[in-house]
Amino acid sequence: MTRASETADGLRTGRPQSGPVALSTQGLPEWLEPVVRVAETVQPVQLSRFLPPENGAGRQSAVLVLFGEGERGPELLLMERASSLRSHAGQPSFPGGALDPEDGDPQGEGPLRAALREAEEETGLDPAGVQLFGVLPRLYIPVSGFVVTPVLGWWREPSPVDAVDPAETARVFTVPVADLTHPGNRATTVHPSGHRGPAFLVESALVWGFTAGIIDRLLHYAGWETPWDRDKQVPLDWRS
Repeated sequence: MTRASETADGLRTGRPQSGPVALSTQGLPEWLEPVVRVAETVQPVQLSRFLPPENGAGRQSAVLVLFGEGERGPELLLMERASSLRSHAGQPSFPGGALDPEDGDPQGEGPLRAALREAEEETGLDPAGVQLFGVLPRLYIPVSGFVVTPVLGWWREPSPVDAVDPAETARVFTVPVADLTHPGNRATTVHPSGHRGPAFLVESALVWGFTAGIIDRLLHYAGWETPWDRDKQVPLDWRS
């Protein structure tokens, strides 16, 4: 497998995913129907206040929001970045990275192809077992200047996953949706800058930032969210 290279922004570039890619909702499990509706109806401002610049600035990227079904029901695939990295060290995230020219049109198949390619290169995931069924509106990460398209997938045929390059990825793991919705696992992060955001304490990890924001909004608009204590705070430091 060709390794991808890490950028200074914590996203990666690598080889293109070959073959056609398309979106399909046929044959999805019934429990995913609320997520399909979210993808079809949600507006950008409902997901984040950070939206792509109107002048088209920003580097196009994509992440794979992959739903599977495990022993405890629906789950999401996440990875944890190596603690030795210069940026986002130790932070859980969705697999993903910057679009390569070979990925194709950023307004078309490009994000789909990039999301699958990056997931394969980071976790060893077999893209042939993934059914892409939707995309969320493009969002913006001001600190890095990336315009990110969250691509939604159903892990129709699960394949073994693990950290492909331990120098970049500490581990790859799945999180049951039941744990993400459990009130005891939810909190609000507080950055020294004053920024506050949703967080999840699951699988011995603190999921926060962009990834937690996407999960939080998906749970909310899919109707899966349960009441939780928004006054429960987790402080972050300036390195975060």
